[in-house]
Amino acid sequence: MTGRRRTRSTFLPGHLTRHARKGVLRAGTAAACASILAGCGVVPGTTGDAGDDPITVMTWAPQDTKATNKPGMPAFAHAYARWINAKGGINGRKLNVLTCNDHNDSVAAAKCARRAAKENVVAVVGSYSQYADSFFPSLEGAGIPYIGGYGITNAEFTSPLSYPVNGGQPALLAGLGRSLAGCGPVALVRPDTIAGDQLPPLLDSGLKAGGHSAARDQRAPEDATEYDGHAERALETTTSSPGDEGCVVPALGDRNGTFMDSFRRTREDYPDVRTATVLGSVDQTVIDATGGASGPYEGSYITGWYPVASDARWDGMKRVIKEEAFGDNRIDAADAGVQTTWIAYTVFKKVVESLGGGEVSADTVTEALDDGLGVSTGGLTPTLRWRFQDKLAAVGFPRLVNANVTLQVVREGRLVSARKGFVDTTRTLQDADVNY
Repeated sequence: MTGRRRTRSTFLPGHLTRHARKGVLRAGTAAACASILAGCGVVPGTTGDAGDDPITVMTWAPQDTKATNKPGMPAFAHAYARWINAKGGINGRKLNVLTCNDHNDSVAAAKCARRAAKENVVAVVGSYSQYADSFFPSLEGAGIPYIGGYGITNAEFTSPLSYPVNGGQPALLAGLGRSLAGCGPVALVRPDTIAGDQLPPLLDSGLKAGGHSAARDQRAPEDATEYDGHAERALETTTSSPGDEGCVVPALGDRNGTFMDSFRRTREDYPDVRTATVLGSVDQTVIDATGGASGPYEGSYITGWYPVASDARWDGMKRVIKEEAFGDNRIDAADAGVQTTWIAYTVFKKVVESLGGGEVSADTVTEALDDGLGVSTGGLTPTLRWRFQDKLAAVGFPRLVNANVTLQVVREGRLVSARKGFVDTTRTLQDADVNY
């Protein structure tokens, strides 16, 4: 694997003529109705003029796999639907949430997308999948917007029907690289997958911005049961300069904990090194499980997309969990997937509200987003507004509209803010060598 992604068209053929195509379809429908002297109802999957018809969306994520699992995302989506429906729905319409398990598999991801098209959902909201090349063709063919994906693939920042709410792996790794510029040798331990191939140049962009050389790129299986050999190689790399403390960066998702078990056993035979990673690979539960203040993450820098979980700006999300999912241990307010799903549904709600009593369909949701609707998320992100070509289009991320990250650190076993406010990684990414 080369780490190079296939070149994707920034615009879907025919996407910019959606208004024209819809006008033709409406004209044809009207003619057909007239010819048979019968009234025509609402097109399936829409809620225009349908009164109390529900608005149907889908959320997908991998569950019950040997690699990365995100069960909290679909679980929170159901909790959100119960919460919003208990308050009368959105503009008086009930929200119907379908969920799908992509099984961390390209075939299953494609099936989820085909099901979304078959069920006529108006959007896929707050989802996670590594297999964008499998699911985007079906979504694009059906004109279904993808709102608030996790940001794990570069295609989420290129598809014209993608509306990301965070900067994904590009922003996290660029921000982390900048934070590690004062380290000695740096080793990146990442999955030997297509998604993993995209990580090294992003981390290196941040390191380069701080005057540091590139990290050692170390591939590893994403579903291994132990990483003793990989931990040893990382330690050999990062301790090769005596007196210059190196940094090990594991980015293995759910397998970070397995790597750190191996790392803890192996590091006793080597000089001290620091560890650093990105949120999504580590959260407070992982820190607690690996020893807290006495564990390997103590002192580690961790970049995230949003404020720390204890921030008051998350109170709205926590209220939903308390009222509709209390005791559901799949849903963790500190999980970046749950947080992303909350923001994605916040965006979707405001889009539907902007439509008033009009039709709610995949087309009208997309048009509202494309027409420059600005969405405030209560300070969890900057105001979100999507354009076809944004500031990072020149480096292959035309849909990346939020390049902000937060810098966090583990102190006395707790994940706390290391720096007030957000760090904007736009300039770092503009200088990155990410032309896959």
